[in-house]
Amino acid sequence: MNLSLYSAASGMEAQQLNLNVISHNLANANTTGFKRSKIEFQDLLYHNPKQAGAEAGDGGMLPTGIEIGHGTDVVSTAKVFTQGMMKQTGEMLDIAIEGDGFLEVQMPDGNLAYTRAGALKISPDGQITTSDGLPVLSGFEPLQQGFSAITISPNGEVSVETPNGQQNFRINLVRFNNPAGLRSMGGNLFTETQASGVPDQGLPRENGFGGIIQYHLEISNVNVVEEMVNMIMAQRAYELNSKSIQTSDSMLQQIAQLKR
Repeated sequence: MNLSLYSAASGMEAQQLNLNVISHNLANANTTGFKRSKIEFQDLLYHNPKQAGAEAGDGGMLPTGIEIGHGTDVVSTAKVFTQGMMKQTGEMLDIAIEGDGFLEVQMPDGNLAYTRAGALKISPDGQITTSDGLPVLSGFEPLQQGFSAITISPNGEVSVETPNGQQNFRINLVRFNNPAGLRSMGGNLFTETQASGVPDQGLPRENGFGGIIQYHLEISNVNVVEEMVNMIMAQRAYELNSKSIQTSDSMLQQIAQLKR
């Protein structure tokens, strides 16, 4: 059996998935709070006609064996939770998390999700929400009607100037032992999995939690130049694997012509 055909085919499929990941990263280069994904590969099983260390015919031992690989496969597409750059917006409800932590969001079904996209909005009843209208928990209290100013300090303390005086509360953040294990839900939201671990709740700027920066948003951590280089490498790897298939096909054609 000509294993090169199957190995090269697995390489082409893997590079197609690689390109899908790169394209998704580039498409979200300007998405608030987006975290890029990285693809990881592993080699497949090996065919071993001769085992290293097996007994040789003269009573000796083979120092090396024969191993023929079966190609490659994608083992994971992990999120990279490095810090994104800060973009100043001037909006008083725009907040960025500098460091470790997520905001807690309530989904329509009542379950919890988590986000680092801090472009917050206010519902008609004063509830702090995401851009999609989902309630943001994390200690946010409904704002009183007629408020004139909101001040959010780096440690999460919130002061709201209202006609009835000052409204004060403090927001909190959550973090995970393995944030790469979170499930991406779209809409800048993540949900807990067994791989991520349970959420750990704490206050900004305490016990290793990140701080809050008002009037700013955390932009995507996608490096466009790096992704373009990765795209070129994926394209070339795809081409080389296709060349391997063409070469294998040419060799099989030569064998088929031996009878003539």
